[in-house]
Amino acid sequence: MPFTIETPRLILRQWRDADLDAWAEMSADPRVMEFFPQLYDRARSVKTLARMQAELERDGYGMWAAEIKATGRFAGVIGIEDIPYDMPFTPTREVGWRLAFDAWGHGYATEGAQASLDFAFEKLGWDEVVAITTAINVRSQRVMQRLGMVRDMAGDFDHPRIEEGSPLRRHVLYRVRRERA
Repeated sequence: MPFTIETPRLILRQWRDADLDAWAEMSADPRVMEFFPQLYDRARSVKTLARMQAELERDGYGMWAAEIKATGRFAGVIGIEDIPYDMPFTPTREVGWRLAFDAWGHGYATEGAQASLDFAFEKLGWDEVVAITTAINVRSQRVMQRLGMVRDMAGDFDHPRIEEGSPLRRHVLYRVRRERA
């Protein structure tokens, strides 16, 4: 059974079928997807939403749909998950976020990610969580820093799922331990 997390302004919850249109629109927005290798078409949005729903059901945690409490509006995705492929670092549990463009600049990523980290450390007993992003994504790195995460420069890496020569291939690694959060 998936957990729901409430923050002062957000509800991080299981996905609903009604979220699909907003998710698909967000995942096709070039501003939102600037640091991803490609935009999502509707089929990929359907597939990823189904995967996130299933992971939340199976594990009780994952990438939650982020809803703005005051309006009930879908803001994006925030959560914690096991990275589902081999990476050159451990642990392979990460905190992440992706918000709709109109939800940027309100502190939602930091607020929701902090609540996700608190959940990971307090409820799940994790000792460490990482965050990764492409080296050129300064906005996400600022969120990581606001979360008290520390860059592990020795852990920076070329993402194995991004083609060589892409400006998105080089990634940075940030870490936070339970006692620092």
